[in-house]
Amino acid sequence: MYLMRIGNVGSEKPVVRIDDGTYVDVSDLATDFDERFFGSGGIDRIRPTVEQRATAGQVSRFAGERIGAPFARPHQILCIGLNYSDHAAETGQTVPDEPILFTKSPNTLIGPNDDVRIPRGSTKTDWEVELGIVIGKRASYLDSPDEARAAIAGFVVVNDVSERAFQMERSGQWSKGKSAETFNPAGPWLVTPDEIADVNSLGMWLDVSGVRRQTGSTATMVFDAYFIVQYLSQFLVLEPGDLINTGTPPGVGIGCKPPVFLQPGDVMELGIDGLGAQRQNVLAPR
Repeated sequence: MYLMRIGNVGSEKPVVRIDDGTYVDVSDLATDFDERFFGSGGIDRIRPTVEQRATAGQVSRFAGERIGAPFARPHQILCIGLNYSDHAAETGQTVPDEPILFTKSPNTLIGPNDDVRIPRGSTKTDWEVELGIVIGKRASYLDSPDEARAAIAGFVVVNDVSERAFQMERSGQWSKGKSAETFNPAGPWLVTPDEIADVNSLGMWLDVSGVRRQTGSTATMVFDAYFIVQYLSQFLVLEPGDLINTGTPPGVGIGCKPPVFLQPGDVMELGIDGLGAQRQNVLAPR
């Protein structure tokens, strides 16, 4: 299934995309796609009804509604750094022996086509197309990648927007460069695992104002999606609805020679095979 949330900010309703033009409204089956929904087996619960309604033609047509993030604000956003060897090389850093973990403020989450705002004092706001993992059930001390696979609700496109000066030049805490408002567009869909043949072989791309900046594949991740979930569960409890950003391929602004960073008026367009595409206008600081 392709889970979506549509509507104005703060009043999104949960729907399931059927195709590019239609969806099934499931707001009578689920209050929201949130921790409670995922943790109570909501995906399996609504699936038969969604299939019945789609077969019966009980669908609605998209009518230009805003697309929100396909899940409600999570308990936490966890991020993996330097998870593509060629990206590590372009930033002058070594490939880690174990996943590098940092966190991102949950209130950075926005819809896939919402505006991204450059923060005050920024000189180096950057882009990062990434595969996002959404956790489907409470998980701790998972014993294998297969157990990790069973703990995943679905996958999503994310843009891990980053301010590099805040991240690297302000006393070493990456979260400071990752947590400005609007810094985590997600969506358009949360795609359940059964819809994806191989999550570890998905093409990725990102353009800035019509210029291709990133081209990559999840096949070149240092640590794959299932290992990441298992690994993180050894250090913290993963809650239903938690988001994990899994790292970015090469082509970020800081890796360009000379470096290139986002400016007001830029447009970011990005996507991952099978997971959809995003488009964000870049706004000046408040």
